[in-house]
Amino acid sequence: MKFPLFPRSTPRVRPINRIRNLHLRSAKFAPFAIISLFFVFNFTGFFFSPAMAPSADAAVLRVEIIPEDIPLSGDCDLDWIIFRAGEKQGVDPRFIHAVIKQESRYNPKAVSYVGAEGLMQMMPATAKRFGLKDPFDAAANVEAGTKYLKWLLKRFDGDVSLALAGYNAGEGSVDKYKGVPPFNETQNYVKKIVTTYGKTYHPVLAPADAKLAFHLEAYEGQAQATTSGI
Repeated sequence: MKFPLFPRSTPRVRPINRIRNLHLRSAKFAPFAIISLFFVFNFTGFFFSPAMAPSADAAVLRVEIIPEDIPLSGDCDLDWIIFRAGEKQGVDPRFIHAVIKQESRYNPKAVSYVGAEGLMQMMPATAKRFGLKDPFDAAANVEAGTKYLKWLLKRFDGDVSLALAGYNAGEGSVDKYKGVPPFNETQNYVKKIVTTYGKTYHPVLAPADAKLAFHLEAYEGQAQATTSGI
């Protein structure tokens, strides 16, 4: 008895065997793939790393500094008040410091036995002349006192001794005696401040010209900062 013949088919690989063969074939390329990835990540990481790329947060700031040869009071805010008043009125801040040091020793609450008040020891009548309402307001006192110094310097043609004599004894006394009045207090006052300031002449200049003449360039330094801290 003959059995019916069926069409002969080629043997097929079972699915599990196909997967196994695929894994074996892929494994041959694994070392090459790993090496390639190593080079890609290392070299691209070098060129695009934060160390090589410009920082978006970095910024260069110009730091405003008071010139080193200008005296300091020990109070940073007061030092800037004096510096700004000098800039605004065209008066050397070194001269203002010398006057304040002699007048009040940088004490904004100082009151003299004759009624002068504040840092620059403004008398009530003089304070009123120069628009000072609160003599114990440090900024207002320095501004008014600096205006008065500028006025005196202009009146006495830049003569520091006569301007100081007028500040201490009144400009009328200087006119009367045609020079520094013969009062021990006034003469000692003038001598001490001239010695501290170191000059007997102060040119009367417009603020822009005074800034150059007195070297009041405050921008002298640079510092690094981040934008998050600005």
